[in-house]
Amino acid sequence: MNSKIWLSSPHMGGNELKYIQEAFDTNWIAPLGPNVSGFENDLNFFLNTNKEVGALISGTSALHLALILSGVEYGDEVICQSMTFSASANPILYLGAKPVFIDSEKDTWNMCPNYLEEAIQERISKGTKPKAIILVHLYGMPAKLDEIVAIAKKYEIVLIEDAAEALGSTYKGQKCGTFGNFAALSFNGNKIITTSGGGAIVCDNLETKNKAIFLATQARDDAPHYQHSEIGYNYRMSNIVAGIGRGQMEVLDKHIELRREMNKFYIDLFKNVNGVTVFQEPDLDYFSNHWLSCIVIESEITGFNREDLRLELLSYNIESRPLWKPMHLQPIFSNYPFFGSNVSENLFEKGLCLPSGSNLTKNDKEFITKTVSNYLNP
Repeated sequence: MNSKIWLSSPHMGGNELKYIQEAFDTNWIAPLGPNVSGFENDLNFFLNTNKEVGALISGTSALHLALILSGVEYGDEVICQSMTFSASANPILYLGAKPVFIDSEKDTWNMCPNYLEEAIQERISKGTKPKAIILVHLYGMPAKLDEIVAIAKKYEIVLIEDAAEALGSTYKGQKCGTFGNFAALSFNGNKIITTSGGGAIVCDNLETKNKAIFLATQARDDAPHYQHSEIGYNYRMSNIVAGIGRGQMEVLDKHIELRREMNKFYIDLFKNVNGVTVFQEPDLDYFSNHWLSCIVIESEITGFNREDLRLELLSYNIESRPLWKPMHLQPIFSNYPFFGSNVSENLFEKGLCLPSGSNLTKNDKEFITKTVSNYLNP
């Protein structure tokens, strides 16, 4: 059996240990230090924004703090994209708030602006204007930002970007994670760069960032003793973890290039296969980092479905994965409002994420090609 070909595994650049060693040498073994501030500065420079970045333990913690800073409280409603990982929606429930889920549109697979506005109008008519909108850039593909930003401004609702999968993606030349009032980034082990676990919050200004960091460090008041006037959290990134991030930032542009090359690899692999479509940008306004390359399989044309191909790849030790199961279909969220049709449901039924790592070798690609070709042409 060949070595496992992973969907998206960590890819070190080489200088991560330098920053970690510096932390040990200087005894900065704490949730603050030169690597933390350095990593935040690196991210800020990369995003090319006058916003402020705060390093945290996860993208989920960033979303949680963004909701708190947006004024979301018990019983409030928060609009959330349905087709996403559960971490986009879970923090809504942390606060005792209620999610309202929105279907995808077919171009980007992200939140449909039409259903978004319909949901806002319907909730307002019932006297429950949503407090925030959580928009996701799925698999690195930017959402329809012109329309969604305009809707958020029209109804004066806070916009939170879940850019966990979209570091380096752009819309009309502007980096994802810089359009909303807040954004969440993720550096989980499978992301385009990793700190093993980690994330960041992007805030509009320094005052808001400082408030986020205050909450992320147990909300300790400015006093010589330990005094707390607000509920705080243990969400701050450590100086060791941030050292990994600083090393990863040195190879981020290269990782994006390699992920995009994997997308082109699959476009070429399936170019003559009727009924299989590789997920691509709808037009030149969109630039995806292609964190994961995905396909949609029309089984009535191909004679096989998403699960057939997934199991075939698995039998050859090649990892693939169905697209995210929409939140409105998840048992924990099934009783909350949903606005849409069946776009996300169809994508879930027909879609497959393929190995997309920036560390896939020439031999890996050749084996994937051979395995898929043999399956398509037995």
